Amino acid sequence: MQLSATRRGARLARLLATEQLRSWGLPLDDARQVIAELASNAVMHGYVPGRDFRILLTVTGDTLRIEVADARGERLPRVLDQSEVYESGRGLLLVQALAMRWGVRHGPFPRKTVWAELSLTGS
Repeated sequence: MQLSATRRGARLARLLATEQLRSWGLPLDDARQVIAELASNAVMHGYVPGRDFRILLTVTGDTLRIEVADARGERLPRVLDQSEVYESGRGLLLVQALAMRWGVRHGPFPRKTVWAELSLTGS
């Protein structure tokens, strides 16, 4: 899905992706949280005027992969230390806790893709 890099776009990403997961018969709770965080980050930190962001969901075996691409390849996500006191910025701690693994892939320029993989078996 390609969506506008706005708060509304981030909300729509969460709603549409959740509906897709529901139609596939997949567990929703952890995935919905990860999707919401990655889409929100794309809008807040990956925003470039006139550019959209993209979300892609894939299932391979018992793994759900969530990818969110934005147009700010030079701004990499940063997991804040739990001792750092901020009103926001701890969402990637949640992604880190829920995902088996996550990371960033560069390109094609000027994009970056932040991805997370979740187990569908509950392990």
